[in-house]
Amino acid sequence: MSLMQISRRVDYALRAAIHLSRQVPERATSVAEMSRLEAIPRKFLEKIIQDLIHAGIVVSRRGAHGGYALSRPAERISFREVMEAVEGPITLNVCVGDPHACSLTLGCSMHHVWSEGQRRLVSLFEETKLSALVAPLGLSSTHPARTEIGSASAAE
Repeated sequence: MSLMQISRRVDYALRAAIHLSRQVPERATSVAEMSRLEAIPRKFLEKIIQDLIHAGIVVSRRGAHGGYALSRPAERISFREVMEAVEGPITLNVCVGDPHACSLTLGCSMHHVWSEGQRRLVSLFEETKLSALVAPLGLSSTHPARTEIGSASAAE
């Protein structure tokens, strides 16, 4: 695994949440359908869905048309919320998450860089809502529409 790479768990959780955000609110989606369409191993997805339910991001619906759905609109669910639901708090470096974990924190010349990186990263994930990744009707989900985030980075 490369340094600073998101885990498969986070990647799959985000893909599942984005998949659910593409559904009409009245429609629940099965794990089997999500697993097939998003290429996520079913057993792994079942565990991830349970984490998302416990975090209040996803709800379970019983019955003939049962399955899973988002608990609230996609524009009110951030990447950060999904990521932290499956892996806990985002921490760029141990000293940023717990200043007492490193004896060098007070005199460390790198600490301000880690702190600023942490602030920017968490801010990006908090500001990025699931709705920003949902393709408008008529566009393939494999070719999502360019978002404001994508447009901003392309302009730089």
